[in-house]
Amino acid sequence: MTAPLSVVRTGAGDPLLLLHGWGSSRRDFTSVAPALSASFDVLNVDLPGVGGSPALDGRPTVTALTDVVERTLDAEDVERVHVLGNSLGARLGLELAKRGRARSVVAIAPSGLNVPPERLVQGTGMAVARVVGRTVSPLIEPLSRSALGRTALLATLKARPWSASPEETLGVREGFADSRDYWRTLLWALLLDVPRGMDRIDCPVTLVQGTADWIASGQTVRYLPWIPGSRFRPLLAAGHAPQSDRPATIVELVEKTAGRAA
Repeated sequence: MTAPLSVVRTGAGDPLLLLHGWGSSRRDFTSVAPALSASFDVLNVDLPGVGGSPALDGRPTVTALTDVVERTLDAEDVERVHVLGNSLGARLGLELAKRGRARSVVAIAPSGLNVPPERLVQGTGMAVARVVGRTVSPLIEPLSRSALGRTALLATLKARPWSASPEETLGVREGFADSRDYWRTLLWALLLDVPRGMDRIDCPVTLVQGTADWIASGQTVRYLPWIPGSRFRPLLAAGHAPQSDRPATIVELVEKTAGRAA
């Protein structure tokens, strides 16, 4: 059994779990975590194989990844949480909601409902990103210090990559270059995942996708008929990981979605 995940806990209030996408780390929430900590007890985790979190012993399926997220909540003595997730993290947030562990979910570009041709494009892009990330890994830290370097490194993920922090840029190194079990997680949690039982979700869900997000294609809005009472919010001028593209809007969406749960 894999140990609980590495977590940074800040703030006070209702618990809020942050779940990053594959190819990043908990650093990807640097732009929104301080504002969220003013209203919530924020638990920002590294997914298995990233940062300080151990890789899974078995296959890293969505079910197995959600199991270890649940064990982490148990270890932190938290029963139910609000969730802000991006990409794979958003998919895990919806799985937590299906299990009754989520009080509300803001799911940014959740994975899982892309059709086979889209999965082929996504898999190819993620494979290239891994190879490039490993190759340029020694350069990521110095490149992160300049707006031009951040733009070069984050252009596929964000609509305004120059506005991202150096911390977020280092998250790309942790996610793409340094993560353990990268290929198995890409296969089992992203390329072979087919969501089921989404109709059992009974908490407020806000589905979010940036208008400049070419990675998620049109899959986010496909969750609408699957999840009872869910709402869709497009983010103008925002990419696949838009936390630094539209931080104030994302914080507002979390607060409003959590308010619907109350």
